[in-house]
Amino acid sequence: MVFISAVNLKRNEPSYRNILAGTAKACPAIPNSNQSQAGLFTPSIMLKPAPFKKSKIQGFTYVEVLVASALIAIALVPAINALQTGILATNIHQNLTTLHYRRLQKMEELQAEPFGALLAAAKTAGAKTTASTYSDPAGTANRCLVYMALYDADADPFTLADPNTDGDNDLYTGSTANLLWVRVETEGTGQNIEMLISR
Repeated sequence: MVFISAVNLKRNEPSYRNILAGTAKACPAIPNSNQSQAGLFTPSIMLKPAPFKKSKIQGFTYVEVLVASALIAIALVPAINALQTGILATNIHQNLTTLHYRRLQKMEELQAEPFGALLAAAKTAGAKTTASTYSDPAGTANRCLVYMALYDADADPFTLADPNTDGDNDLYTGSTANLLWVRVETEGTGQNIEMLISR
């Protein structure tokens, strides 16, 4: 508590009235004989200090920081795993796309070849499961294997009967040699594209 003494204030003076009208509380003091005759007195003024307000702004405790750090670490693990999976998927997609366009390029090259040369390569291979001479050399990166066979579009398209109208007993000549099945496959992947090429 704070005490302020005001000396020789008259009751009717404005300053005295202002003090009593404010937050201060006046406690009358015992006047001495001289001052009481003159209408003066010495009051004791007791002022109440403003109440202390506790700040609402508070910091983080050590436990709160530890809990927050643990939650962040737990959340980051799946996020990093997802990021790694995305990067890996991007690399795989890029590789698959590269191989796909490599097979398309090989097929375009085959379409540009004379039909007679393709028939000869199919005859040399002898079966649709044997890679033809148009395949890439062994040891080539992303090697393309080319399979070719005669095709007749019936229930068993790879089994042809030679009517032998030309008398040479050769399926790769005459009316049976008008349509070729061609398959381009990336070695070791099983990924392929197929096409029919006609005379």
